[in-house]
Amino acid sequence: MTIGFTGGTLDRADPIRNDEAKLAAALADPRAKLLRMARLEPELGADGGLVWDSIVEAPEGGEVVLLGLDERGVPHFAAANPAEAVVTGRAFTIFRVLEQLAPEDAAHFAAARSVIDWHMRHRFCAVCGMGTAPFRAGWGRKCPTCAAEHFPRVDPVVIMLAEFGDKVLMGRGPGWPPGRYSALAGFVEPGESLEEAVARETFEEAGVRVRDVRYVASQPWPFPSSLMIAAIGVADDDALTIDTNELEDAIWVTRDEVRAVMAGEPGPFVAPPPYAIAFNLLTAWAAGG
Repeated sequence: MTIGFTGGTLDRADPIRNDEAKLAAALADPRAKLLRMARLEPELGADGGLVWDSIVEAPEGGEVVLLGLDERGVPHFAAANPAEAVVTGRAFTIFRVLEQLAPEDAAHFAAARSVIDWHMRHRFCAVCGMGTAPFRAGWGRKCPTCAAEHFPRVDPVVIMLAEFGDKVLMGRGPGWPPGRYSALAGFVEPGESLEEAVARETFEEAGVRVRDVRYVASQPWPFPSSLMIAAIGVADDDALTIDTNELEDAIWVTRDEVRAVMAGEPGPFVAPPPYAIAFNLLTAWAAGG
């Protein structure tokens, strides 16, 4: 199963993160590369892949992040520019770009986007309010005033299908492309397990009680930095009570209908894009998983 934003080929090189001398050597390596991005979006080359410039192209005063080493030991970096404004939201054009990227390129971009976005949003200490500075090769920030250490956050999100017999529940969010339906999803809240989050979110959004939740797969989602945890639960019934603050619509579709749509045939919904784990989740369910 190929899951979007996974399959990166860079060694994240943790020993270098903790060794200032090794990091300095990596930055001084004449082969060192810097990912070209503009407002957190990748720029693609003529071959449709990511563009890697020389590390000397890093912005003056920029905060570099060591993404890792390739199979030849070449260091690969990304950089946050403190002079740039924080990026809010995402451009819809990014999704056309994602459809072109090879899996390993998408994985490298996802890591870079998430950690650079975090740096741009977390320049001040959450403990004392003073400015912070990067450490651990960009995989953390430290406050010089109170010595508090801060690290890139990852927000867990459950994304799930509720099945009832040979049917599965799908929802549609406001403003989605015409006909698009997908799995329900929601953030895991403090003090609950993944299984409890699946049950709560399904009931809150669609009024459906689920049990016997089973894990399927996970995916990093860099908008801005979530971990999508895919699951399937068994519904007690198929009665719907839709929360219109969360969903525009919800429908039950049969396994044969899902199989047809995933095979590119017309059906009662438009499938999520292949780089979204909802695509993998529907594929697994349609296959009887």
